[in-house]
Amino acid sequence: MTVCSRLGITGRSKARDRRPTRDELDAILEYFETSYLNHAGSAPMHKITLFALFSPRRESEIARAKHTDLDPETSRLFIKDMKHPGKKVGNDVWCDLPAPALQVAQSMKPFRSKVEKKRALIFGTSKDVISRRWTEACRMLGIEDLVFHDLRHEGISRLFEMGETIPQVAAVSGHRSWASMQRYTHLQTRGDRYGDWDWIVRVTRT
Repeated sequence: MTVCSRLGITGRSKARDRRPTRDELDAILEYFETSYLNHAGSAPMHKITLFALFSPRRESEIARAKHTDLDPETSRLFIKDMKHPGKKVGNDVWCDLPAPALQVAQSMKPFRSKVEKKRALIFGTSKDVISRRWTEACRMLGIEDLVFHDLRHEGISRLFEMGETIPQVAAVSGHRSWASMQRYTHLQTRGDRYGDWDWIVRVTRT
């Protein structure tokens, strides 16, 4: 691995800077909401998409998040085994949840019994389903080069655009390294680009 790195054969993957447009997100959310309302029991991808955007959590973290991991009083979510380059297991972290993300999480039906309480997932689906449905939606809508993980990049960029400090954003994203957050700080836009969006109110009613 050392030799390959020096030869330039291997290395860190190039950081993506693809951000979804409002029109793309509107189309995706419309697609997922219609699918959810027409197919009882399907994954609530419209809510998952918004949660990923505003949390901003990775799809694996969203899929395994339980109602018992959520602390509404402090607006935090407990992430078990968060992805970390040097610590694969036991990297358990409490992350702050912005208000829109907390609203989406609380809109999901909580457990109904003590048995369900131990295993009740907030969104009741798997990482594979989230990935498959996202790819399907983008293909059906003709949206190119937009992956689910881009929602995390968008969510973190939004926080910096709103004027949040590095420690404040890190408390939400879970980043431990300043170097890994540098690319988010050279933003031109200021303010909340989703401040007038009505999707949060809309999905919490479905």
